[in-house]
Amino acid sequence: MRKLFSLLLVITLVYLVLFQQTASGQETKNKEKDYKNTIRFNLTNPIIFAGRSYIIGYERVINPRQTFSVNIGTTGFPSLGIINSDSIKLNTIRDNNGFNFSADYRFYLANENKYAAPRGVYVGPYYSYNYFDNQQSWSVKGSNGFTGNVESDLSLTIHSIGVELGYQFVFWKRLAVDMVLLGPGVAAYNLQASLGSNLSEEDKKKLYDKLNSALADKFPGYSTIIKEGDFQNTGTAKTTSLGFRYMIHVGFRF
Repeated sequence: MRKLFSLLLVITLVYLVLFQQTASGQETKNKEKDYKNTIRFNLTNPIIFAGRSYIIGYERVINPRQTFSVNIGTTGFPSLGIINSDSIKLNTIRDNNGFNFSADYRFYLANENKYAAPRGVYVGPYYSYNYFDNQQSWSVKGSNGFTGNVESDLSLTIHSIGVELGYQFVFWKRLAVDMVLLGPGVAAYNLQASLGSNLSEEDKKKLYDKLNSALADKFPGYSTIIKEGDFQNTGTAKTTSLGFRYMIHVGFRF
């Protein structure tokens, strides 16, 4: 009887050990499927800035309802088109570059979402920084008799802070499509242009006016931010105004 009892005890202990190992293995397997990281690419900026923007993002799950994300990359002024008149003609764009950085903290709404983060409706604060720099060469016929080439350096800096509302889809557990639908905020704009020549004030204003018109055609909401006359008269405009944010990312979870 003792031998039988000992045998049953050994079998029971072996079973418990094997069961524990199987449960631990299953738990590890389940954890491996719980992807907490997403790397993504910004699709919106290349559309707006004509392929001059390449921004990569990363989102990390903190807990089932919260994540944070960062985005960083290069950008540039959109093509300002061909500016050509009797007195001012664009020769070449010598340089066109820029930098983008943004970060946000997301709260995925428990009452609205069936699944855990990063899937579903989210809200949260964001910060973004954009810098653009564009150097150009012009042929100018000035009113004071000056005729020759003029170099210009146009730069724009934007700091934004606000609150965003978005939705993220997850397909096949790996593919993520993230849409920032609404992002009202406050933005500080600093637009500056410098001209390397002895142009008269009248000719400078003509060139500033051409640049201003081109920017208004290419940047969404530009005319409501930079007031008429600010940039055209001095080549400088600094203002704080309402900002906005919207974008689409496509990403891979791992």
